[in-house]
Amino acid sequence: MNQEERLKTGTTTVGLVCKDAIVLAADMRATAGNLIVDKRVDKVVPVSDTIAVTTSGSVSDLQLLLKYLKAELKLRNIQNGRSPTVKEAAHLLSAWVYSIFRSQMGVCHFVMGGYDKAPRLYDIFPDGSLTDTTDFVASGSGSVIAYGVLEDQYKEGMPVEQGVQLALKAVNAALQRDSASGNGVNIFIIDKDGVRKEVTKTLQTSLVR
Repeated sequence: MNQEERLKTGTTTVGLVCKDAIVLAADMRATAGNLIVDKRVDKVVPVSDTIAVTTSGSVSDLQLLLKYLKAELKLRNIQNGRSPTVKEAAHLLSAWVYSIFRSQMGVCHFVMGGYDKAPRLYDIFPDGSLTDTTDFVASGSGSVIAYGVLEDQYKEGMPVEQGVQLALKAVNAALQRDSASGNGVNIFIIDKDGVRKEVTKTLQTSLVR
């Protein structure tokens, strides 16, 4: 498998920086080639009380790295008497992703959102590179479609309610055109109160066509 093939991931995930929060969203379809293997996948995963990540790539590698990350963040909390910052968690995960990429084992792409004094958003690319994002980011095979919506409608400092609706619209646009993305959208909010899943009838109803 060449480098270009390894960087391809079949999903759509989105992260937005809002006025006082981060919004993370992802579709719910897992694929293996042309086969849909699962229709109810949680691709937005809390890793601490104040940090969550979106996932795309090799499922086994993703699951293992998130287990390590959750354990390491808890351990550092105990050792240091404080919760690790979002930046510390992002640098830790990016180093592990780099190791996997260099070893030719698989491919993992994470978008990390968290809150420590302010909303933080990081793009952890499959080659292990780390980008501190101040507006929005998308990943996966449907990301190009999602970016079209985000570029057109994102506004700096937008309230979280608008951010949720924009994230939903961006992922849902990808669902209409990207066969590797589908089966609904999960949306999480991370703010000063921590990580919470945003589940409302409005969001669920808006997915029905």
